[in-house]
Amino acid sequence: MGGKKILMICGDFTEDYETMVPFQALLAVGHTVHAICPGKAAGQQIATAIHDFEGDQTYSERGHNFTLNATFAETKVESYDALVIPGGRAPEYLRLDANVIAMVRHFFDAGKPVAAICHGAQLLSAAGVLKGRTCSAYPACRFDVELAGGHYADIPVDQAVTDGNLVSAPAWPAHPAWIGQFLTVLGTEIRHSKPLTRSAA
Repeated sequence: MGGKKILMICGDFTEDYETMVPFQALLAVGHTVHAICPGKAAGQQIATAIHDFEGDQTYSERGHNFTLNATFAETKVESYDALVIPGGRAPEYLRLDANVIAMVRHFFDAGKPVAAICHGAQLLSAAGVLKGRTCSAYPACRFDVELAGGHYADIPVDQAVTDGNLVSAPAWPAHPAWIGQFLTVLGTEIRHSKPLTRSAA
């Protein structure tokens, strides 16, 4: 079976690691990933934020640019097999966009795989798709999950949780668990064999 077609909804000051790492990792194992942002087209860029945990009362942030490879206005969610929602600052304002909310709801209504991390839960909460669902998120988003009727999964920052088609995690330290569980939900199999070696001349 071929790779899946995956949609990633981004915005300015999306979390850098939570955007670039899954984007590249999913491409590396043979999936197609289209990164979109409201009001922007393929080839345009968004600013990212690199959130780190350095002992301050909240995370620190700095970042660089990420190039989108698909156009928001041309996106047909029905053609996608799965959805990825990065965290960072973007979900806070993306949830105000009715088109984004409709996109998120499509994946849940259709039972398609969804991966959300960190502040991505803000989009899930606004879309009304968390009732009765278990969802992890950055601890500051606990109330978003619970007020939306979801069960907040209070797990270590490097862990992830799967509830049916939804895979979620607190923040980027969970990438191995989060991406690994998402690949399982996608039906992706990774097999290990002996490494290729150069034959003797």
